Parts: sequence; C-alpha cells; structure tokens
Amino acid sequence: MPQYLPFDPNPRSPSPLPPPHSCDSQFHVFGPRERYPVRAGAAYEMPTATIETALRLHRTLGIQRGVIVQATTYGADHQVVLDALAAAGPGYRACANAVVLLERDDAYLDKLHRAGVRGARFSRQGLGISMSAADFERAIGRVRELGWYVKFQPEPDGIMNQVAQFEKLDMPVVIDHMGRADPSKGSADPTLRKVLELLGRGNFWVMLSLSEKLSRLGFPWDDVVPLAQACIEAAPDRVIWGSDWPHPVSVKQPPNEGDLLELLYRYAGDAATLHKILVDNPAALFGFEA
Repeated sequence: MPQYLPFDPNPRSPSPLPPPHSCDSQFHVFGPRERYPVRAGAAYEMPTATIETALRLHRTLGIQRGVIVQATTYGADHQVVLDALAAAGPGYRACANAVVLLERDDAYLDKLHRAGVRGARFSRQGLGISMSAADFERAIGRVRELGWYVKFQPEPDGIMNQVAQFEKLDMPVVIDHMGRADPSKGSADPTLRKVLELLGRGNFWVMLSLSEKLSRLGFPWDDVVPLAQACIEAAPDRVIWGSDWPHPVSVKQPPNEGDLLELLYRYAGDAATLHKILVDNPAALFGFEA
C-alpha cells in the first residue's frame, strides 16, 4: 500500500467564522485496523483520522453539520460510518460507498438509512472498486428505492470518460470536486462545459472541493476561483462545499482547513451566497432542518 502524506494536525479557525449551521458536505473517517478491518486491495488507510479528530476539526472551523463519506478503504463494511454517526449526533449524515448496494441485503441498507445515510458514492476506478453496467443499473435501482442521492467521484482527468454512465439519471446527482475540471483550460475545458450543462438540468449538484489538487499554480489556488465561480453562477441553489478531510492519497502536503474555508469565501463573494453554499443547500439535499 503506498504511503501518502497525512493531514495538517494544526487546523486554524477561518476569519471570519462561517455562518451558524454550516455543513462540511464531504469528509472521511477511519480508525484502528483491529476495530475496522481494511478490505483486501485497499489503496490507502488513515487510521488516525478518527471521528473524534474530525469533530475537533469542525469545532475549530465553526462547522456544526457534516456528511461522512465512506472511504473505499472499507468497501461494503460501513461500521466505521455507523459508529461515527452515533458519535457525531443529529447534525451529521453520511454517504455510503455504492458497492454496499451490491454486496449487502435490504436489512443492512435499512440500518444505514436509519442511522443517517442518505446517498451512495460511485468511486473512481483507480481506487479499486468498480462495477459492470448491469451491476450499475442494479445499484441505481436500489438507490431509487431508498430515496437517496447519487454521488460520482471524477477520474483524475475529468468526467468525460464516465459521464455517459450518469448524465441521464433523473434523481439528485452530486458531482464531486467540480468534476476535476482543469482550471488552466478555462471555459475551453470539456469537463467544465459538461458540468455547467448538467447543472442546467435541475437535478445535478456540484461539490466545491479538492481545490488544492485541481490548482496548477498552488497556494493560494487563485486559478481555481473562476472555475468555482462558474459553477456557483450556473446553479447557486445546488452548490455545496466539502473539506475532503483528511485529504486521502495526497502526494503533496494537504492544506490547512482554515485556508480552504477562506478560499470558499472568495468563491462565494458575498454573505448571502456563502449562506446558500454552507447552510441552505446542504440542508435541502441532506435533510437537515432549515
């Protein structure tokens, strides 16, 4: 298993703090291997990135809500997410890894739903979990029965080679990481054009995240600002933000989360838009109280 760089152990508070009820719409949790067995062939593990550490991070950031996204590290075994939801309380939801829709029965899926899982993420191929076209259709059918949303993790070169799989779906669909568009290509980037087209359909959402890896210029990631602002302009009511903590598979030092929130402030431009991204939009998608 490759060795990747760990998260920043000293997150700072952003200035100013975000509005009350702000939501980190994507972070991952892990734990000790003896409690949470790592699946065979896992691309990575981060056992120190526990729910307790994540909640301390959120207190530092002024974040009061969050969505725990199951890492490919554990495959269909969602015990780490179930335990994290129990520890985090009613301000938190979760997103399953889509493989659980194929490998577990209805009783297990019902258990996840009752605990606060509201979506299923289809992971990029390089992380070792993939499915055939028939399995994909079966998984989407179970998502529909559960009333969940669908989430897609883009490939490193963008979404164009996978978009045919999900662009015709009629349920809520979240595109992670701004589709991994290339900021150096601007409006000429096919991925960005496709993301903006999908946002015009009414059921697609986009996650403002992974800015530090999308940037070609590095900190303070100025080149990603126009990309994010294009997404916001296209669908201000269907844009959410996620820290992606603890920044898995990082080959460069992961950012400080205080810097990432302040970057979001630049994306938003004004308090009303920031409130939509951090409070109103996640409440609508994940089922938090308004």
